[in-house]
Amino acid sequence: MFTTEQVQSLNELEMQVYQYVMMHKSTVPYMRIRELAAESFVSPTTVLRFCRKMGCDGYNEFKWKIKNEIGQEKADAIPEDLEEIRSFFDEIEQGAFTDKLKKSASLIAAADRIVFAGIGNSGHIAQYGARYFTNMGKFSLYLSDPFYPVNFTGAQNSLAILLSVSGETREILETVNHLKAADCTVISIVNAEHSTLGKLSDICISYHITAHRVGNNLDFSSQIPAAYLLESLGKRVRNRLAEE
Repeated sequence: MFTTEQVQSLNELEMQVYQYVMMHKSTVPYMRIRELAAESFVSPTTVLRFCRKMGCDGYNEFKWKIKNEIGQEKADAIPEDLEEIRSFFDEIEQGAFTDKLKKSASLIAAADRIVFAGIGNSGHIAQYGARYFTNMGKFSLYLSDPFYPVNFTGAQNSLAILLSVSGETREILETVNHLKAADCTVISIVNAEHSTLGKLSDICISYHITAHRVGNNLDFSSQIPAAYLLESLGKRVRNRLAEE
């Protein structure tokens, strides 16, 4: 699960987290960061440092990594509680999220043209985002057809906000390639930062929750993180526009 080099890089407190995780691999993915810190007798900050040394950007990605490594016994079961959402809100309290939201809001406020795009459930959230940003004073458009020709010729400061759970949907990747070719700044809101979409984006805001799918077409993954991030961005943009 972890490399020898990663384990050797841990200090004494981080090793306490490592030892607890290795003894409780089946329960750690369902613990909040404060719970793991308390059980390991360390601070939440130490847990975050441990996660980063294990090659993860944050606690939610670390839990996601453990789940993938050990396998989920009930892969098709959809959680009925709020634990995933609570974990997400714990994660966004960290500085990395705030920094990306601030930078994204500044770029959006300065842009002359805003386009939203997404496929499936992410498309519905993208459409909501376009309406929400327009309400906040930044006129935006929703690209409902991924094959619609994108032409930003002569448009300066164009920006696109793309939404995806997997970050690997073929249609959305074709869209981002067209946008990048037109010198459009791309901000993605995606579940996995290291996905293809995340790598192609100028800024990737990832939220790391468990994706829930049945077959190839049914996606039960929560869109609450994406909707929250859009609203948070919209409010920040509104405040920046009011300062001008």
